[in-house]
Amino acid sequence: MIFLTFKTIHILSAFLLFGTGLGSAFYKFSADQGGVLENIVVTNKNVVLADWIFTTPTVIIQPVTGIIMANMMNLPLTTPWIMISLILYAIAGVCWLPVVVLQIRMHKLSKLALENSTALPEQYHRYARLWFWLGVPAFLAIMTVIILMVFKSSLFG
Repeated sequence: MIFLTFKTIHILSAFLLFGTGLGSAFYKFSADQGGVLENIVVTNKNVVLADWIFTTPTVIIQPVTGIIMANMMNLPLTTPWIMISLILYAIAGVCWLPVVVLQIRMHKLSKLALENSTALPEQYHRYARLWFWLGVPAFLAIMTVIILMVFKSSLFG
């Protein structure tokens, strides 16, 4: 029963991590493409908030519950699918940390542009491009980790 509790928490937090990232990316990209400054400001604010409320806890919960379950199953962290998952998770994390900083900066820049009734500065657009391209490997890494979670037995015997 304890194992199933950790497994449930692990699976739900994986869905939340993946869903929040995908949803945030969709809404932020859509707001930026729409070009309505008021929408951009609100979306940037909500993307930052979603990261604090949803992404940050799941970033912690995922490895903790995963390692606990591996220990409960007597699986070393060097088990191929676990090791690959941890490496991919680290890659996603290395991409995510600067994304958080960029999101906060983009929110400040967009809010300032709205307050001053000016266009978004070029720096905002550079940050948005970098934010997008850092998201690509992070998204692919997390998606691959989820695939490994599901197909581990089939892929690694």
